[in-house]
Amino acid sequence: MNPYRYEIDIKPLAEEDGGGFVAVAPELPGCRSDGETPEEALRNGYDAIACWIEAAQEMGRQVPEPRRLAA
Repeated sequence: MNPYRYEIDIKPLAEEDGGGFVAVAPELPGCRSDGETPEEALRNGYDAIACWIEAAQEMGRQVPEPRRLAA
């Protein structure tokens, strides 16, 4: 499965939460990462998706198909 086919939502983190940005993959429960900049959060988010998929496959769990296809 290609991590880049999954949607990632980028949102700013509050200063009391450390600042920066959080990247959340809404189609994959619990899959999130963060970064100092939106770009770093996005890169880290795709790494998190790849790890999420790998772990799910190793545990024999189903990986949801991406709802949205990348262009």
